[in-house]
Amino acid sequence: MHHDKMSNKLKPGLYCVATPIGNLGDITFRALEVLKKCDLILCEDTRVSKKLLNHFNIKKHVISFHKFNEREKIKEIIENLKQDKIISLISDAGTPAISDPGKLLIKECVNNSIDIFPVPGASSVSAGISISGFSDKYLFLGFLPEKKKDLNLNLEKASSYGCTVIFFISPKKLYKIVKELRLHFPQRDILLCREITKFHEEYIRITSDNLDNLNISKKGELTVIVSENKNIQKKLIELEESDKREIRKLLKTKTVKNVVKLISSKKNFQKKIIYNYCIEIKNDKK
Repeated sequence: MHHDKMSNKLKPGLYCVATPIGNLGDITFRALEVLKKCDLILCEDTRVSKKLLNHFNIKKHVISFHKFNEREKIKEIIENLKQDKIISLISDAGTPAISDPGKLLIKECVNNSIDIFPVPGASSVSAGISISGFSDKYLFLGFLPEKKKDLNLNLEKASSYGCTVIFFISPKKLYKIVKELRLHFPQRDILLCREITKFHEEYIRITSDNLDNLNISKKGELTVIVSENKNIQKKLIELEESDKREIRKLLKTKTVKNVVKLISSKKNFQKKIIYNYCIEIKNDKK
């Protein structure tokens, strides 16, 4: 174990410490050790983090560090790190800086040649993918955009890959984007993970085409895992006759650019395939 033979000394720097996502038993021995020996702990919500720290009898100075005050506190934190302090960064749950505050601080540490150490642990992403049965090659989207235009753009791009897709969302918001999920991920298997490792944890397996029939508690947050598109390679290289008929019909009233955009948003075709067919039709009419 890389730890100076389990000595009491930690190297100065910033430690990104993963904390449990629900079950406190998921904390690691190393995480507890770092939290006990550091000089300062940065956390999102001091009330949430103190419950964890008190449970393990960790008495350390804790300051709030979240997306609303991250920029104003970075300078002071960097100065402390330059004085060879040991500072731990934690989030309310899981691994910090992954869809949580911390990225700006980490960038500043890099810019100032300050050592950064990961302390791995619980992650809803790896936990969910491990029980999905889907491909372990995945694209992580974090929290989806609020605006419909940005949402559709994100989902359109994600659906063009042949890998598993993972994102975070509240159950309430999930119900609002069912139409978009069905459009961009047709005939896909989906695993909905709610309250992972907690007492009321729930795992629902459903297909994208059946999302209208979804019935899930609106409490907590969801980790949504969409299966890989197993037919993507065939779709990338071969237009079906029905697709060709639709393209020919659309070209009567729309530009090539608009046709390519429309068809590629509905199915997982490579845009070049659609474009080439459009040009072929245009040339035949000359």
